[in-house]
Parts: sequence; structure tokens; C-alpha cells
Amino acid sequence: MRTKEQLTEDIRDNRRAVLVVNTHSRRGRLLYETARARLAGAGFALLGSCAVDRPRELPRILAEGLAKKPDLLIAGGGDGTISTAARLLAHQDVALGLLPLGTTNNFARTAHTPLDLDQAVEVLVKGKVIDLDLGLAGDEPFTNHVGVGLSAEVMLRAPRPLKRLLGRFAYPLTALGLLTRHEPLRITVRAAGRSHDYHSHQVYVANGGHHAGRPIAGDADADDRLLVAYPVGGPSRRQLLVETARNAAKGPSRTLREEPFLAVDELWLETGRPARVEVDGEPAGSTPMRIGLAANALRVMAPADAPDR
Repeated sequence: MRTKEQLTEDIRDNRRAVLVVNTHSRRGRLLYETARARLAGAGFALLGSCAVDRPRELPRILAEGLAKKPDLLIAGGGDGTISTAARLLAHQDVALGLLPLGTTNNFARTAHTPLDLDQAVEVLVKGKVIDLDLGLAGDEPFTNHVGVGLSAEVMLRAPRPLKRLLGRFAYPLTALGLLTRHEPLRITVRAAGRSHDYHSHQVYVANGGHHAGRPIAGDADADDRLLVAYPVGGPSRRQLLVETARNAAKGPSRTLREEPFLAVDELWLETGRPARVEVDGEPAGSTPMRIGLAANALRVMAPADAPDR
């Protein structure tokens, strides 16, 4: 396994890369040809390039790209695409390159990658390899978060045309429609020998520092060796709406040292009644669930001035 510095040097010197773009992501179809042209213009020798029109084929196509032995596997799409690529590249001697073409692009924000395509390509040209953590929902790696309750319903039911039209604002709009008939949950999080109880419509367990395109706390990140568990809003619909609106307008006002955040490296999550679970926007069964952490599991190409603990 090469060091981060050696892998960075090989990427800069050899420009051996594979490009895979999910054309079902918000800007994937629109920008695929542009992205390929920008990479070629930057001197990348693309060992393979593919626009994926059927998202279920992403794991196979990404695996075929990895088999070509690139130094950099470039994934273009939203958080679901990036999460799929990250699972494949966990503990591999290949860096993940990010082209944020999705709706909220949470992991790209966590990795300090610009959302502008040209600037994202510039990161691949002049950036450096950093190590980031992955979460583990059972045995399934994830980049961003596990959502339980209303959040899972929203992520799984938000219409694709609405996401293309409104971007991240499609999620709160979908939530408003679902909230009228959603009942709050009694949620228990067991960690470090203690039990923490919440009464809320939804709870998140996050690996990275962003959710729904917003920071979740002032000091949460994907290289801090911690998972963050936190409810959004209380048991009443009004509390949830007020907190969600405040966070959307101003961002989070709390840090991990303050309630309601619980920062640990492993936890057990259960609910008073079975509740649906989504992992990085994809269905992942229901509660209860063990959630853990794989520290330094993923190598990512990030800006040269990105923090690297």
C-alpha cells in the first residue's frame, strides 16, 4: 500500500484514471461529456470512461473500472453514486476522485471539494490524497449518514423530477407532505455503556459533517474518528418544522460538545416500533441496527489545502 504522498505523486505524474458518471444524478447527463473533455484537457489518460444510465449497474461498472488498475477512480454523481464507489474503494490502494453532480453533494462538501465542475477537476489535477473515515451500518460501509424515521421516508420518497428541478429543496418539500401523517418515535441509542433516549420524528447517525447540503455541527467531520448521533426536532411537528427551518436558514448553531449531539465510535440504535432506515439515501432495512466506524478506510483526492489529520 502506497503512502498518501506516494499516491498523490503517482496521480500527478501519471494521470492514470477511470471516469464513471451516473447520468441519473441531477447534473450527470448534462455534464458527462464536458467532464470527460475537461479531464482529457488536463492531461488525464482515461483508462476507461462510462456514462451509466441504469444506476443498478453502477457497482459492476465501477468494479470493472477498478480492475483496470488506475491510481484514481473518478465518480461523478450524487451521494448515492459516491457511496457506491466508496464501498468499492474501502482499504484499496486507489484514490476516489469526486465530481459533485448530485442534489446535495454532502460527501463532496465534507471532503472540501468545490461543486463547480471546473474547480472540481482542478482539485484532481493539483490536489492531494487524504484519508477519511467510513461508517458501518451493520457490515455495510457508508460515507455520510444513517437516517431513521421521517428522514428515511423523505430520502426514499422524494421524486426524482422534483430533485432535478429544485435540488436539495426537494427534500423539505417532500417532508412537509409526509409530516402530517408521521408519528414521532421513541429512540434509544446505546453507546459506551450508557443509554440515551430521544422522542423525535427522526434521528441521524452521521460520519461526515454535512446533511441535506448543510453542516450538521460546527466541528463534525469525516476524519475525526467519530460518529455523530442526533435527533432533529422534538416530538411535535411544530418543533421539527421550526428547527428544520432554522437550520436551513442559518446552519447549525451547536457543536458536538453540546446537546443533543452524541459523538462516539460505535453505537446500537433501536426504536419503540420498527422504523425504516436509509443509508446514504438508499433503503437499508429497519431498526434495530448496530452502527460502527472504519477509521481511515477511504482515500480521497482533496484540495491541496484541505485539513488532513
